[in-house]
Amino acid sequence: MCKGLSYLPSSCLEKSLDGKAPQHLDALLNNKNTLHAFRCFLKSEFSEENLDFWLACEEYRVSPSNVLKSKASVIYSKFVNPSAPQEVNLDAETREALLNVMDSPCSDTFDTAQQRIFSLMAKDSFPRFLRLTNSIETNRAY
Repeated sequence: MCKGLSYLPSSCLEKSLDGKAPQHLDALLNNKNTLHAFRCFLKSEFSEENLDFWLACEEYRVSPSNVLKSKASVIYSKFVNPSAPQEVNLDAETREALLNVMDSPCSDTFDTAQQRIFSLMAKDSFPRFLRLTNSIETNRAY
């Protein structure tokens, strides 16, 4: 179980970040090593559900059409429903729009919600992650 980046051994952090943190969230999300470090950071902040939702949407988008309805239902129940175990922070309008299409979802059903969560991570969690990784890198230099 991760306890945040500050609890990771420096060798693990170096391996995860390949020496430095990516400067853009999309680059981080497309690299397994940096994604792992970011996940540990989000766990320490109790906001891992944002990443889990984003990744579930990525998987959903490329799913065969015959499983979209069942996968959409799982994603909605796990992340979007107001009583969801890993509820993400979405505005009421986006939630309502999703609820209205749950009977006939398509591959782009979660695109707007996914973009909102990406923006939230990009503006909130990711800058804090960068500050922490930069701080750790600076401390290692001394």
